[in-house]
Amino acid sequence: MNLELSGKVVLITGGTRGIGHAIARRCAEEGSSVGICGRTRETLDKAVAALSALGVKVHGEQVDVSSKDGVEQFVAASAKALGRVDGLVANVGGSWGGDFLETSAEDWVRTLEANLVHAARLIRAGAPHLESAGGGSAVIISSISGSRPGPRPHYGAAKAAEISLAASLGRELASRRIRVNTVSPGSILFDGGSWAKRAKDHPELIAGFVKNEFPWGRMGSPEEVANVVTFLLSPKASWVSGTDVVVDGAQNTPSVRLPK
Repeated sequence: MNLELSGKVVLITGGTRGIGHAIARRCAEEGSSVGICGRTRETLDKAVAALSALGVKVHGEQVDVSSKDGVEQFVAASAKALGRVDGLVANVGGSWGGDFLETSAEDWVRTLEANLVHAARLIRAGAPHLESAGGGSAVIISSISGSRPGPRPHYGAAKAAEISLAASLGRELASRRIRVNTVSPGSILFDGGSWAKRAKDHPELIAGFVKNEFPWGRMGSPEEVANVVTFLLSPKASWVSGTDVVVDGAQNTPSVRLPK
């Protein structure tokens, strides 16, 4: 299927590794120019080189999205370098703290900032560019933790808030021809990712988790998430907005409680 993304410009926060990099790669393979950001210069330069090798224009910005004006700086610099913006992907996320009684108020704030607030800032900064390009699509990478109870309630609450944000913005921004959706992955395995680390540190526990909670007998891959996100960014998804698309292979429990 031709997704009609050739010549478009897509900005992805945290596009240097994992799901974010897989999304940037899929967009580039479809002919889109891409803007990515990351906190580490060496990792960012490596990602930019890999994407540029696909024959599209790439802009990389070293940015901490939790810093003051960091997200806005990324959008402005990318729009200037690439000439327009047609798609946005709020991919950065994470959590701080642990179980509820061990998680401080500061951990809650930091987790909400990295997930919900960063996504809101990206869409707010990018919306005028999307509108001036004739409309576009924004995708927030949420999680099945946003709709299913699991460990780290502050992370689940932040992800649930992202799903609610997309549902609201799907309606509010429709008059500007902007679609907004969330994609909620299940547990995704890739080198250097959190699940790879858990599998290395607790092989028997994670093997049991996969056996009991994954009907397909494995975790997902970044590319499987990226395929769905790229479709939502494309004009082929023109009537999909304000919704949450789950990509989890029918996974049951969203996470596992690790031993202390």
